[in-house]
Amino acid sequence: MSATPLLETHGLSRTFPGVRALANVDFRLYPGEIHTLMGQNGAGKSTLINVLTGVHQPDAGEILLAGAPVHFSTPLEAEAAGIQTLYQEVNLCPNLSVAENIFAGRQPRRRGLIDWKTIHRRAEEALGELNLALDVTQSLDTYPIAMQQMVAIARAMSVDARILILDEPTSSLDDSEVTRLFEVLRKLRDSGIAILFVTHFLEQTYAISDRITVMRNGEREGEYLAADLPVQTLVAKMVGQQLARERLEPGNEQPAPASAANAAPWLSAHGVARRGVLSPLDLDVQPGQILGLAGLLGSGRTETARLLFGADRADEGAVSIAGETVKLSSPRDAVRHGMAYCPEDRKKEGIVADLSIRENIVLALQARRGWWRMISRARSRELANEYIAQLGIKARDAEQPLGLLSGGNQQKVLLARWLATEPELLILDEPTRGIDVAAKFEIMDRVRALCAKGLAILFISSEISEVVRVSDRIAVLRDRRKVAELNGHGHSEDEVYDLIAGGHR
Repeated sequence: MSATPLLETHGLSRTFPGVRALANVDFRLYPGEIHTLMGQNGAGKSTLINVLTGVHQPDAGEILLAGAPVHFSTPLEAEAAGIQTLYQEVNLCPNLSVAENIFAGRQPRRRGLIDWKTIHRRAEEALGELNLALDVTQSLDTYPIAMQQMVAIARAMSVDARILILDEPTSSLDDSEVTRLFEVLRKLRDSGIAILFVTHFLEQTYAISDRITVMRNGEREGEYLAADLPVQTLVAKMVGQQLARERLEPGNEQPAPASAANAAPWLSAHGVARRGVLSPLDLDVQPGQILGLAGLLGSGRTETARLLFGADRADEGAVSIAGETVKLSSPRDAVRHGMAYCPEDRKKEGIVADLSIRENIVLALQARRGWWRMISRARSRELANEYIAQLGIKARDAEQPLGLLSGGNQQKVLLARWLATEPELLILDEPTRGIDVAAKFEIMDRVRALCAKGLAILFISSEISEVVRVSDRIAVLRDRRKVAELNGHGHSEDEVYDLIAGGHR
């Protein structure tokens, strides 16, 4: 590895309205290395990439390429300087051939016409550099995502890229495809290419990285040689907590009664999986209990919830409800069987900001009844007022537009929507994200009270302290797999972090 960085930043900062996305970030990328950028959601990884590649302009700081200051006003300028970026979603034209994608916009010509023979030959040569042999005349969409990514890399290399940035390239790949991709990346590294790799998968990080930079809250936490950074330490630096610190005590949280612990599962998942998304997983959710899902972003928490709720289709495995195997082909099937789901992104997938509190609360119940059996305005107002009082929703009245409420109160309305359907299982994905501390504890108090009445709850949170505090059992996920399950209260955050990081009980 060269002693001089190929790409570096000094004091890079970027602010969006109300958000400090980058703060005084120093970063170094050397030729002939694979450098992985790690951090939780919102840590600043994507913003750093966007500033490096001209998508956004920095508010302060400088970027140096081969020791010289550069300023990229557009991604095209960054590409012209030899910086190629591959995103999670392959940014090619699926209806064009492999060869056309590799040489799009720069087709060699002969006597004013496109020289297809040369294009096909050079496309084969570009793929051959990656040890790939494809029919370059075939449409790109006839190949799987893994091969499409290889084509994107071949395109980048054919324009003499000096720096290759890969943003979550393995999120839709299975293990064999990841192995193939890593073989290609190592070959490129050994040829002198500088590679910046972004992922949430811990095992992949240590399988491919020479060095690791950890981002947290828009700042660079540190830069480390991968061989010198234990995985437990990496996890601690990403979440901004020392594993040995005193954790938040359970306080007034009470374990589920013995009758709940011994009850038959309301929902059981057996080997449920989706290719490239989640490895086969077993889960039992019992009435009167909270099952927590713990893991870092990208571990498979939300993917598990969506598969169980029918929002995504499982490729294999079976789900049983009350001992009977069921087919959940859609959320409507899940709701019909007594399930409810508060999604992670309440603004995009949950609330309807322009509708009133009343209209938001009755939305799921009305959908389940069918639009030919309309809930009367009087009944919907009665339901809304009932849940406004029960959940302590702070609003002028039930007709107030939901978008005018605070984040905590919007979350309570979303919870009310699903409680109005009287579910047997409630899936809560990050129910306290983006709300103040008081509202967090208030919502979780309500959740525990519902659980005490017999409701089964699947609880997902990136805050491990919260999972430990409220859960009767904890399933630990890592790299899209369930790696452990902790039964009963009394477990520490340290235990959970150790399992997330790859420790063994």
